[in-house]
Amino acid sequence: MNKKIIALAVAAAFGNQASAVELYNKDGSTFAIGGHLSVSAQGNSDVGGTDIISNSPRINFTATQDLGNGFTADVRGEYAVNFLKDKSFDEDEGKDVEGDTFTTRLGYIGVTHDVFGRAVAGTQWSPYFDVAGIADMPIAFANDFLYDNHGALGTGRAEGMISYRNDIQLSDNLSIFGGLGWQDNTNTGFDSRGQVALGANFADFMVGYSYNAGDRTDGVASKQEATSHALSAKYGSYGNGLYVAAVYTMNEYMHGTSNYNGVANPGAGIALKDTDAVEFIAAYAFANSLNLSINYEAVESNGNDITKGTVYSQMAFQAEYNITPSFVTFAGYQLDLGSDLTNAENDMWNVGVRYYL
Repeated sequence: MNKKIIALAVAAAFGNQASAVELYNKDGSTFAIGGHLSVSAQGNSDVGGTDIISNSPRINFTATQDLGNGFTADVRGEYAVNFLKDKSFDEDEGKDVEGDTFTTRLGYIGVTHDVFGRAVAGTQWSPYFDVAGIADMPIAFANDFLYDNHGALGTGRAEGMISYRNDIQLSDNLSIFGGLGWQDNTNTGFDSRGQVALGANFADFMVGYSYNAGDRTDGVASKQEATSHALSAKYGSYGNGLYVAAVYTMNEYMHGTSNYNGVANPGAGIALKDTDAVEFIAAYAFANSLNLSINYEAVESNGNDITKGTVYSQMAFQAEYNITPSFVTFAGYQLDLGSDLTNAENDMWNVGVRYYL
């Protein structure tokens, strides 16, 4: 069996660059600490001003236990780390806000088998994200639309989820993968949700599809079914030569209108009835570890009122350089390409460093 997707699910908490410090390994049990800390200066070219932000720092603790007969159990807790005074990074807002020292990002128990696949219960990266998250790679600026209420909608780190994944090797260069996910209704304004993901890996190529559905009352006048179809394709591995990836989603009541890049839009807090979203990235990593990338993202609303038109569109040029495998410098400049919901523009730049544990 090809274990690419299962391995990705196990290592996802470490971010785009997997790393960890193993503290214990004996008699089939392991314990490790991982994560990363970042500090960067971010400025708004049009609005003005510069902030020192923390670029989604986190620390995680992972333990595994060999259960015998090919089964392995693992447990993970991951926490956003607030090491800037009285602030923590809010991925939905895209900026630092008042917050606690530690907030939960992930917390789950999983069981994996080489043949029977992987089952996980808890707050985790979703099967939908396995397909839709392939363009969410650069440190400074990446895919924003996946994180619009992602915990409740299951488009990123899904809260209260039970999931199953498997990846079946058909030949040396061909495998098919799939995943199922179900969330309970513990989030106010969101009912139980289900999702399915399917795809194939062929040599360095991957194609995938995911469907995500469940009712919501948050941001809508009456209960509505919030659905998303995600299509994606990629070539290569980010940080190793050429990497190209694209994601396209068709959505109903999945996206809102409020506070993209800190700019308030008309109808703030409204869940948009019908949207399309796209993210594209092309990156090339040289042998000296310099990784250059360009990415484009847009969300379009297909409504027939004041929320019709481009919700936001943006393009970023970025560079990342590994001084050592654990110490990375990065810089990016994001162009605001305009919105039909607000006349304000907000070009942004970001320069910083990240240290992986």
